[in-house]
Amino acid sequence: MIEVENLSKRYGNTLAVDGVSFTVRPGRVTGFLGPNGAGKSTTMRMILDLDRPTGGRVRIDGRSYRELPDPLRRAGALLEAKALHNRRSAYHHLLWLAQSNRIPKSRVREVLRLAGLEGVAGKRAGRFSLGMTQRLGIAAALLGDPPVLLFDEPVNGLDPEGVLWIRNLLKGLAAEGRTVFVSSHLISEMALTAGHLIVLARGRLLADTSVQEFAESGARPHVRIRTPEPERMRDVLAAEGLPVKQADDGALEVYDTAPERIGQLALAHGLVVSETTLRSASLEEAFMRLTGDSVEYRGGGR
Repeated sequence: MIEVENLSKRYGNTLAVDGVSFTVRPGRVTGFLGPNGAGKSTTMRMILDLDRPTGGRVRIDGRSYRELPDPLRRAGALLEAKALHNRRSAYHHLLWLAQSNRIPKSRVREVLRLAGLEGVAGKRAGRFSLGMTQRLGIAAALLGDPPVLLFDEPVNGLDPEGVLWIRNLLKGLAAEGRTVFVSSHLISEMALTAGHLIVLARGRLLADTSVQEFAESGARPHVRIRTPEPERMRDVLAAEGLPVKQADDGALEVYDTAPERIGQLALAHGLVVSETTLRSASLEEAFMRLTGDSVEYRGGGR
């Protein structure tokens, strides 16, 4: 379990993390979301004692990271996959980590096989692609078979097969009762992988909730309508007091009603309707609604 209590980090006049408290519990994948500059990486570095907090504290199974005996056996992490000796082979990189942490030599081959790197174990890590480097970083995090795992953007550089592999790996680790904490900017991937979410924006905690509750609270389900007479349909819906807006592709989106009601109104007014689809709450929509004011950079329209 990871316990974060009133954690803060200041860099000069910038408050990167502002009094954040949350608990990452075992037995589930906890996603860590937030716009660029939200403070996610800084928080993860403080959890691992790589950055010293300005205030607050962090505990991993009741102790700070520096107090853990044989830390790789207690908490494995992937923060920066490129942080390795480029001239060492994948095997010798992991062997060095194993020997310095009193981990059996046999475990090196196990994690290489688990990460799909057994065939390139003798290749220099500096010649690896981004995806292979990422897999090597994940293998290093798993080396001590730890009960607590932290991954910062683990799918970065992975091909579709690799993304599916890491998704299933994370779920499997959580199913074994481990604490799995995953930072990602891919909201759709978190929707498929995580069961719980911690959301930061501008260094502050915005949400600490299940994926389902987050989606349902931040985004409204709606009915999507396609009709050859969208203006007439808008007038009919407006007369009924139903909120409606037009999507970029021309379809109408109606809130606070059911598809059956749309069908009844279309029939009563002689309107042709080619589609009425109930759209559930979207995790991405909920995230953007919650964090929209905290996005650091936005693209402009044309």
